[in-house]
Amino acid sequence: MADIKTCMKSGDKDRLGVLRLVSAAVKQREVDDRIEIDDPAMITILDKMAKQRRESIELFEKGGRDDLATIEKQELDIIKIYLPEALPEAEIQAMIDTAVKETGASEIRDMGKVMGILKPKLQGRADMSAVSALIKAKLSA
Repeated sequence: MADIKTCMKSGDKDRLGVLRLVSAAVKQREVDDRIEIDDPAMITILDKMAKQRRESIELFEKGGRDDLATIEKQELDIIKIYLPEALPEAEIQAMIDTAVKETGASEIRDMGKVMGILKPKLQGRADMSAVSALIKAKLSA
């Protein structure tokens, strides 16, 4: 909320618009679930918004709408500021290896067990669809 006020005072309309979208998503979740948003829930909301932007960017680029893709990229950059720092791929791979060993996963059908362990640790710090692809590759080999 402090950043929204700062953006209003400075006239940063692009950032203000994105922060208002985040604020609206938070309020919607609080009303729908009748909860108060804590840090893990906030990360989940921001991660979902970032994923939506990444998917939109991909679709806009495929459709030749670079103008709309640029807007989505700018929004994604603002959202990323509020997410925890992304983990390097080597660290993600190490976490996957550890989770596979812990669960004893050996086949694709065991993927849910591995994701169950990793999702709380990686939420907001890695693209979960990319993590899913890495797990599939690991379990397929």
